[in-house]
Amino acid sequence: MERIIFHIDVNNAFLSWTAVHKLKKGEKLDIRKIPSVIGGDEKSRHGIVLAKSPVAKKMGIVTAETLYSARKKCPNLKIFPTEFDWYDKQSNNMYQYLCQYTPLIERFSIDECFLDLTGTNLLYKNYEELAYKIKEDIKNKFGFTVNVGIGNNKLCAKMASDFEKPDKVHTLYHKEIKNKLWPLPVEDLFMVGKKTAQTLRKLNINTIGDLAKTEDQILVRYFKNQAIMLKSFSNGIDESKVLPRSSKSESISISETLSYDCDDFDKLKEILFRQTEEVTRALRSQNKYAITVAVTYKNNLFQNYSHQEKLDSPKNSTTEIYKEVIKILKNSWKKDPIRNIGVRLSDLTKDKISQISIFNEEKKEEPNNRVQEIVDSINNKYGSASIIPASIKIIGKSKRHEKPK
Repeated sequence: MERIIFHIDVNNAFLSWTAVHKLKKGEKLDIRKIPSVIGGDEKSRHGIVLAKSPVAKKMGIVTAETLYSARKKCPNLKIFPTEFDWYDKQSNNMYQYLCQYTPLIERFSIDECFLDLTGTNLLYKNYEELAYKIKEDIKNKFGFTVNVGIGNNKLCAKMASDFEKPDKVHTLYHKEIKNKLWPLPVEDLFMVGKKTAQTLRKLNINTIGDLAKTEDQILVRYFKNQAIMLKSFSNGIDESKVLPRSSKSESISISETLSYDCDDFDKLKEILFRQTEEVTRALRSQNKYAITVAVTYKNNLFQNYSHQEKLDSPKNSTTEIYKEVIKILKNSWKKDPIRNIGVRLSDLTKDKISQISIFNEEKKEEPNNRVQEIVDSINNKYGSASIIPASIKIIGKSKRHEKPK
């Protein structure tokens, strides 16, 4: 059965939601129609443009530039603070509305949702008509606009929603890959960051189609583990599932807002080790094992993303799970400055059932349970990571992550 995935993406979320809030409070001016931005305190680390109105965009103002720079381009620029409690409320309103269409809905970020509508063709005769209904309902009920992307997987649906904006519906089915996806600039491909795009351009890989046709060995030479993802995505291949949010009883997670935006791989490893030690200790205290491991990120532009992997068998060993966490970090971190990072363990089970594959090398047994209990008791008494397995290499250990002097 062919998959049908929707991606709902709020247009200019922070600015639109602030505009809606002001209008609801009785203000007459719609800040979406004037030169305006959402930004933080110019005197602090938050003094950058987080969202901009269409008018401000036409004046050359770009996301992530300083408010000082934006004001130089537009002296009459109006700057408004973030309202995260209100943003959460608007996000929840949209999510609750979307839940009527399918139970398979994933909140990808505060302003994005994936819906899996596979097998609902008897309920919805025309998916494009449904997308237009959803788009119009959200606009009429909540006062902001969205783009809706439709595809045969999450990647294609997300790429489709990024086509012409705002307030649009677009499709990117498998049969449309060559005509709609391949002509796009290579940096438009999901998960291709600035540095990756620069390297691709140096290799004369300028479009997504160029990337799709590049020989695998060339990509592996320059991008190592990332090469498989790049090649798959450029061909519109993505097997990831739409994952509804797990209940608290089904997952254990921890995250930390850092004191500065960190783009140092070794420092992120250090933070993730402390977090992994804490969540695995909590896991063992419940006599449970995790099947899925995820790393979550929020960057300096307040953009959220995450990546998860399934383990070959249920585990609760700090060493084994930390190895998977670092593998995820290497493969999913976009090299952007990170302000919040976390680890999530999900699909928890009390059964330790090993899956044996003829393709896997012989697995080493996990650390002796009694030794692990002693380590946990010491760490519980004297603080997290007082004892660190010798097989784990980290830069150091500290209670809080502070910027190097």
